[in-house]
Amino acid sequence: CPMDDATLSLLAADIILYLHAAVVAFNIFGLILIFVGKGAGWSWIRNPWFRLVHLVTIAFVVLQAWLGAICPLTILEMTLRTRAGDAVYTGSFVAHWLASALYIEAPPWAFTVAYTAFGALVVASWFLVRPRRFR
Repeated sequence: CPMDDATLSLLAADIILYLHAAVVAFNIFGLILIFVGKGAGWSWIRNPWFRLVHLVTIAFVVLQAWLGAICPLTILEMTLRTRAGDAVYTGSFVAHWLASALYIEAPPWAFTVAYTAFGALVVASWFLVRPRRFR
């Protein structure tokens, strides 16, 4: 049986939510793995492409925080949920809890400070755990 527009929109919103969670996990665990990998002697943590993507993703988060902008993934997800008539997370259990973990209530300045501090750690990792040169 074919899916209606509302069902497709909810499915797409859930996929965006999972993608958003993956980006957050990449930023957090990427930095942890860089420092753990230095001590463990893992050569892959010095891969320049991995490091560049990691730096660019957190730089994007920091920039949007300083500009007071909402993440494009959040905007897209909420647009899809609105299109489906789903103003709150009434969808799957996993989607509900992922959203609860991602969308923490705090004043905007707290996020700006946290993102900036985390971004500074990522920049510091370029000096403390130098990536290999691009070839």
